[in-house]
Amino acid sequence: MTESEWYSGAVVLLYVLAAVTFGLLRFITAPYGRHERQGFGPTVPARLGWVVMESPSGLGFALIFLASGGFEKGLAPVALFGLWQLHYTFRTFIFPFRMRVGRPMPVFVMGLAILFNCLNAYVNARWIGHFGSYPADWVTDPRFVIGSGLFLAGFAINLHSDGVLRRLRAPGETGYCIPHEGLHRYVSAPNYFGEIIEWTGFALATWSPAGLGFAVYSVANLLPRALDHHRWYHATFEDYPPERKALIPFVL
Repeated sequence: MTESEWYSGAVVLLYVLAAVTFGLLRFITAPYGRHERQGFGPTVPARLGWVVMESPSGLGFALIFLASGGFEKGLAPVALFGLWQLHYTFRTFIFPFRMRVGRPMPVFVMGLAILFNCLNAYVNARWIGHFGSYPADWVTDPRFVIGSGLFLAGFAINLHSDGVLRRLRAPGETGYCIPHEGLHRYVSAPNYFGEIIEWTGFALATWSPAGLGFAVYSVANLLPRALDHHRWYHATFEDYPPERKALIPFVL
């Protein structure tokens, strides 16, 4: 089997995993964070879990991109590399250490995330660094410009929404409160909304089956999670604003 054939199969697997993940998460709430519960095996501290499971996304992507000669392919691949690393540098090495002391993460959740992140880093880095072809003027193409703008807007939403949640707790506190700032006024999971916008923009900027696959997977993974958050808020707080949606302002 050639690498091209292997790569095509890996991209198809990304879409298959999106369908499987969405189906499973409609019936099973992933047991970490506020939804952590007993019965899912050994656990690790939340910070450690985040760093370990997210590391393949940034570090693996960088190694594959470098090995593919991506830095020699022009400005567009390097810019796409920068967008990816912007998200995962924050998600891997900054976000976990800004968290208040979180609930432990099951090892099997961390393990599944590692496997997915390795696959996802491979298909996207290999496309941008090798299989994809971006002309010199791609950085002025509307798909790149609009996609990059969406990515940065989604990243900003994600960053701000996480900050709102973090500021709700005083040092040493581990409980939950109702957030009221920013997009939290309209949806229960604006951080997930922002992340979906990010990867939709990335898919547009890369104009690739791999980028689209990650965007589809992000929806399949984060939409059920947002609905679970929404139900949890209503079950936990009697005064939770009834007009709020789960993920998309005024829609869903």
